[in-house]
Amino acid sequence: MTVSTDDHDDLAYNVFAKACPSRGTLEHVTGRWGGLTLGALYEGSLRFNELRRHVDGVSEKMLSQTLHALERDGLVHREAQPTNPPRVDYRLTPLGRQVAERLLALIHCVEGAMDDVLAARTRYDETRGAR
Repeated sequence: MTVSTDDHDDLAYNVFAKACPSRGTLEHVTGRWGGLTLGALYEGSLRFNELRRHVDGVSEKMLSQTLHALERDGLVHREAQPTNPPRVDYRLTPLGRQVAERLLALIHCVEGAMDDVLAARTRYDETRGAR
């Protein structure tokens, strides 16, 4: 399916247009760690290290960068408690919940189709050689 940028002329933003700011937000949401972070926070507020354990494989640096980007986009709220040691909780904003719901539907679709995906990979590798 080809999507023409002309199909989106009635929208204020068009992710298919190179200079559109929505493209950056889409990258934050669909990037490797952004999607997993939003999905993890959908279940509720988490502290940084809880989130890091939940999103297996993410480095402290990448999680921090991801959270900053998502917070800047208005998808995640960061709440610092004035305690010793400091406590910082992260949760989804209403907009973040909206985005995460759609993202989780995609995640569940992919997870549910993995048997077919793995079979397709095997067929591809058998006919074209593993790369």
